[in-house]
Amino acid sequence: MKVAFVSNLFPDTSEPFRGLDNSVLLQHLARDCEIRVIAPRPTLPFNPTSAGSRAARPVDDQFKPIYPKTLSVPKIGSPVNHLLFARAIRKPLQALRTSFPFDVILCSWTYPDGCAVARVARELGVPFVLIAQGSDVHVYLQMAFRRKLICDAANQSSATITRSKKLADLLREAGVAKEKLHPIYNGVDLETFRPGDRDAARTTLGLLLDAKIILFVGNFLDVKNPLLLVEAHAGLCRRNLGGKIRLVMLGDGPLRDDAWRKADESGYADAVHLVGRKPPAEVARYMQAADLLCISSDNEGVPNVVLEAFACGLPVVSTRVGGIPEVLVENFLGRLVEKRNLPELVAALEATLATTADSDKIRNHAAQFSWERTVAAYLALLKNAH
Repeated sequence: MKVAFVSNLFPDTSEPFRGLDNSVLLQHLARDCEIRVIAPRPTLPFNPTSAGSRAARPVDDQFKPIYPKTLSVPKIGSPVNHLLFARAIRKPLQALRTSFPFDVILCSWTYPDGCAVARVARELGVPFVLIAQGSDVHVYLQMAFRRKLICDAANQSSATITRSKKLADLLREAGVAKEKLHPIYNGVDLETFRPGDRDAARTTLGLLLDAKIILFVGNFLDVKNPLLLVEAHAGLCRRNLGGKIRLVMLGDGPLRDDAWRKADESGYADAVHLVGRKPPAEVARYMQAADLLCISSDNEGVPNVVLEAFACGLPVVSTRVGGIPEVLVENFLGRLVEKRNLPELVAALEATLATTADSDKIRNHAAQFSWERTVAAYLALLKNAH
């Protein structure tokens, strides 16, 4: 089966972490499919060079990705951005169809990507399968114009995959036919993410052997609310006078400097480590070194990092948002708190740090989220589409 994958969320050498989960998905699907990638890059009006030139990472060379530019109008662009996106992908998809007669289009991100693909797929007479990831549902369904476009696209799709059951519920409530919706969790690399020697991991990473370590892995964006976690860490330090409690934050984004300033203002900057983005093997090492993972987000699908933590035998403290309660289903896996509730988050962190985690039991829970199961579910929908 030949598959054309279309999404702005796909990495390149200048943005190696952009849509990394989509690259990982395709690498697993490629064992059973031939895949080519079209990954448009948004450019701003009056600044056509803002997207720059792009090159594929070596690991993605097999997909022969191309990175066409697409104009994107900020703030007021809802009525036109999907049309601009369609214009950007129309000729590349037509050309690809000639050289690589794909059977189906797989598209990740509902607006503008999915709405544009729905239009162009109809012109080409090719079926498409849509992937809804998270914020493209949680946020965009609140916008009347985008909501209609997203529902129309999903109803035109052969299938719409959602990365949590909660996302499927939201789309169904917005007007997408129930039979179109197929929740499929992402897989987790159970070989890379596995329990390890905590002291050895801490020694390798230069972390204190006798500290309690809270780990954050994610983008420093408003929706991830990393500043809440920094504040919770400070509150925890104040409640545990004399204790060594470290907050290690992996990732990057526009709020990183704000996170550092908040840590400094709290008086506990020396106990907060901002270590930047890390490749999966290093993320796994940090998980092996940590006592818990914390998700402080306002919205989520089912973030891969939660499943990766489970695979490492690491408990998770998270806000009760999106699809996280679908996978954090037992007390031994961690604790859920209401979003933006600082006292509740501090208490949950303190209680989890005071509890001895059953790493083997957590790891066994993660085994159900194998890539083999995920790929099988995707392949069934892709094959049925054509």
